[in-house]
Amino acid sequence: MKDDLEDKFEEWMEELAQERDELRVQLHLLKAEARDEWEELEQKWQHIEATMDRVGESAKESAGEIGAAAEQLGEELAEAYRRLKSALKS
Repeated sequence: MKDDLEDKFEEWMEELAQERDELRVQLHLLKAEARDEWEELEQKWQHIEATMDRVGESAKESAGEIGAAAEQLGEELAEAYRRLKSALKS
């Protein structure tokens, strides 16, 4: 179960990282409002990376609780990346 969860998160993180990298390349095209959102997303990105590190290292905390929190944060990031990507197409 833990391996499945780790595999799921690893794949998910790779997908988010790819979207993040694509957006970073196009950042110079973003409007000031979108830049503010980008900075907020970068803080969340750092948080989810730290959370994922804890999932791998933590024996005391429930992987399910950490996983649920990471999944929620990841969903927020994914939605925000989609919004920014859509704004770039406009």
